Amino acid sequence: MVTVRRTVPGVDFAQVRAELHVREEFPAEVLAEARRAAADPRLPEADDTGLPLVTLDPEGSRDLDQAVHIARDGDGYLVSYAIADVAAFVTAGGPIDDECWLRGQTLYCPDKRIPLHPTELSEDGASLLPEQVRPAALWELRLDASGAVTSATVRRTKVRSTAALSYEQTQRDFAAGSAHPSLALLAEVGPKRLRLAQQRHAINLNLPEQVVEQGPHGWELQYRTPLPCELWNAEISLMTGVAAASIMLDAGAGILRTLPPAPEETLAEVRATALTLGIAWPDGAHPSDVIDGLDRENPRHVAFIEQAAHLLRGAGYLGYTHGRPEDAVHAAIGAPYAHVTAPLRRLVDRYGLEVCLSACAGQPIPAWALDALPRLPDVVAGTGALESRLDNAIIDTVEALLLRDAVGKQFPAVVVGTGKDSVTVVLDEPAVRAKAEGGARLGDSVQVRVDAADPQKPELQLELVGHAQRR
Repeated sequence: MVTVRRTVPGVDFAQVRAELHVREEFPAEVLAEARRAAADPRLPEADDTGLPLVTLDPEGSRDLDQAVHIARDGDGYLVSYAIADVAAFVTAGGPIDDECWLRGQTLYCPDKRIPLHPTELSEDGASLLPEQVRPAALWELRLDASGAVTSATVRRTKVRSTAALSYEQTQRDFAAGSAHPSLALLAEVGPKRLRLAQQRHAINLNLPEQVVEQGPHGWELQYRTPLPCELWNAEISLMTGVAAASIMLDAGAGILRTLPPAPEETLAEVRATALTLGIAWPDGAHPSDVIDGLDRENPRHVAFIEQAAHLLRGAGYLGYTHGRPEDAVHAAIGAPYAHVTAPLRRLVDRYGLEVCLSACAGQPIPAWALDALPRLPDVVAGTGALESRLDNAIIDTVEALLLRDAVGKQFPAVVVGTGKDSVTVVLDEPAVRAKAEGGARLGDSVQVRVDAADPQKPELQLELVGHAQRR
């Protein structure tokens, strides 16, 4: 659901990418290998093309990593979850593989994708497009009546997706009672998985995301809230990632996504923020219990949730090859967790998936995967930092363009963060989130004046004016 829009014409995102030295073009030898691999993938003998899998993604997506089918299994469920088998196309140490290590992940810009793999693979030969036979890693996850996983395995096979569904149409189908048969039980499994996440104190901030999208008259800056079916679908991926982490821990080798528990001083700061904003924090309550009960339409609650993001600092990857590592937990999920469901878009997933496939088959982990595990965290950290800089630069540029002709004008806003000499504010409209000079309390309603807006730098200078009021 889009909550706020404002159109901006003529944004040069290519210039933003050039300034950050984003690798846009693939070398000729990489493209040549991609074409050869797409024409002749390493297909497994096992065949599950009769399973009516479907994909669920944003409208127009072609880099389809996952396809799902959910069936009843006694009083529980059987979730079949096919993941694109990138290793069937990419040879370790070859041109594509070397390029992937330089890129790390797919980068998403408003005007184009900068893919991890050439589009001959990521949007064609390896993608789980409908009515195409593809090599895949097929997870089979059995759930009890509560939605808890009772067993999980993964194996190589051939699959054929039967439909490419979009979130928007699928949500409409659920509302009309006409969801695709392969996906209809997602409306049962998804909410049950969300309840289990609450029970293990998973932290989900669930705030609207600031995004730039193409509109009919230019680029639009928006706040977007995920649809229910998106949250349910994300739970299938999270469930698989938790199962994969368990398999890797038992295998004594793997690559985990980790997040340490917040230190006590950070917890104390967040509790103090709740008190300041008049938000109840019962004795013994976990932060997730407080966050889950808040109203995302209440400015004071939004301000608190923004501050609660401090609890989620320090995420990274842990690659290991011997034994069971300590500190393997992902505090926001409330369990050990691994990325294995998006190998077309993230380098790390191919390696984690290979560990799980080997462990479930009772075979040694291939040397190309095992040798890479300790090196992956540093590489992925670097490419992740580039993604963050790119996202911030795009948002900063669009915000400055939006307010370029508004220098001297005032806008209503809400304070969602405080610093020594400035605050972070979210404007009521347009969808701008930025720092403003001056002082106010968290959750206050304020007026901000635009003092400067230069999209070329990019730079946006706001200043608090008038009297702050508590909503």
